[in-house]
Amino acid sequence: MRRATSGMPPTNVHPQYGPLSDTEAVALVYQSYARLREQVAGIIVGLEDVTEQIFITLICRGHCILEGVPGLAKTRLISTIASLTHLSFRRVQFTPDLMPGDITGSDVLEEDRTTGGRVFRFVPGPLFGNVVLADEINRTPPKTQSALLEAMEERQLTVGGQTYALPDPFFVLATQNPIEQEGTYPLPEAQLDRFMLKIVLDYPEAAQEIEIVRRATSTYAFATQPVLDAEQLRSMQQLVRKVPVGDHVFEFATKIVRATRPSCDISPPFVREMISWGAGPRASIFLVMAAKARALLRGRHHATEEDVAAMALPVLRHRIMPTFNAESEGMTADLLVARLL
Repeated sequence: MRRATSGMPPTNVHPQYGPLSDTEAVALVYQSYARLREQVAGIIVGLEDVTEQIFITLICRGHCILEGVPGLAKTRLISTIASLTHLSFRRVQFTPDLMPGDITGSDVLEEDRTTGGRVFRFVPGPLFGNVVLADEINRTPPKTQSALLEAMEERQLTVGGQTYALPDPFFVLATQNPIEQEGTYPLPEAQLDRFMLKIVLDYPEAAQEIEIVRRATSTYAFATQPVLDAEQLRSMQQLVRKVPVGDHVFEFATKIVRATRPSCDISPPFVREMISWGAGPRASIFLVMAAKARALLRGRHHATEEDVAAMALPVLRHRIMPTFNAESEGMTADLLVARLL
């Protein structure tokens, strides 16, 4: 790789190329993400936008929730991305009888054979992984759902009065089924707000479904090759924060978020009629961070208003609450965000 001559100080180190300027680091991120997309395409048909949004979540140190009907390869997509990034993967199937200790871990009483005494030893639960798939998170009671709060926000767990640090990096990727609501426990707004993005998966197009069936009913096989490791991913997380953002982009992002609040003076009339609760400051932060990451993955050195607008829907759709009248008229959160944009 040719050394850059832009005068930017070398702030990144690559195991093969040595110190890199920020300009070279952006190019390397773009190349790495292109290879990752190629590897994912060998396993998953379509879902390019979903793959991009998941990877945006990873390099922003966020968490995301995926919503889609069964059979859309949500679990397989997440496990594939984890394998391509050399991260440890843990899958938790959330059920109504799951207890907090089942995911956090617990102290186990053991006998010390040397002294004959008994001691407690902590046995880590499945949350002690780099990528944690919380499958059908809305099927477990709030008591267990809340056990994720400290892990997601603080990246640590407290069990039996002892605090344990979680692996770095740490991501929670949750899934939920939108069509089967019997026996489910909808996530409270406080917990939904901790997810950076809510990604909605739709049915594949006709050509994509044909390819899916062709692969599933033949001897097709694809051997994936890891693209990134944890250290490279941490370097990307640091680089995202260095992506420049103009003042007009900050103003555009915050204006969108503030306009979702019915009590705000810049809210359009339909917001006051159709939205009972808008997005908070965390949405503004996530919106700018997501715009930075999107620009980085596309090989650009600065975020634009286009990046903000492209990420507004996954950032805002789970942070606004339509009124009863809006829902009765068929106005969903997605339609309200689109209308606002």
